[in-house]
Amino acid sequence: SRCSSQVLLKSDAPTGDVLLDETLRHIKATETAETVQTWIELLTGETWNPFKLQYQLRNVRERLAKALVEKGILTTEKQNFLLFDMTTHPVSNASEKQRLVKKLQESVLERWVNDPQRMERRTLALLVLAHASDVLENVFTSLADDKYDVAMNRTKDLLDMDPEVEAAKARGTEMIWAVLAAFNK
Repeated sequence: SRCSSQVLLKSDAPTGDVLLDETLRHIKATETAETVQTWIELLTGETWNPFKLQYQLRNVRERLAKALVEKGILTTEKQNFLLFDMTTHPVSNASEKQRLVKKLQESVLERWVNDPQRMERRTLALLVLAHASDVLENVFTSLADDKYDVAMNRTKDLLDMDPEVEAAKARGTEMIWAVLAAFNK
């Protein structure tokens, strides 16, 4: 199927993002093409395949958090949990978080297009990633009950679409649908 098909590198031109560029180098270096599901497992460190360990991104969560701290989105704090201290990264820029929440709310309410092919790709990707991260419901909690129901129903309809069919319809969104398919497994 298309969503479980292999990831093929179209360009290894640098993106300017350290983690993305490292990912591109890993994809370029693989001897055999891997599926989206496999790349998600590799890049997040969720795989224990000893033959694939060289393709893992090291300390990916910590590096993502550090980049967000550098951009002023998160801050770094030490929290004490009885026997040990743990580094946490609470949101320090509430306005940026609120901007994203508002963007997602509007995308399924006032700016709803009822057709994923007409939806802005970044917004579609953000909805898929919020769903995969299990935070999508939180995005809509501040809405009035009637709007909350509409938002949840619309996103459920969107996320229940067949990723393989949708990927075949719209060029440029294949990876977004493949990621959804991988997280829905």
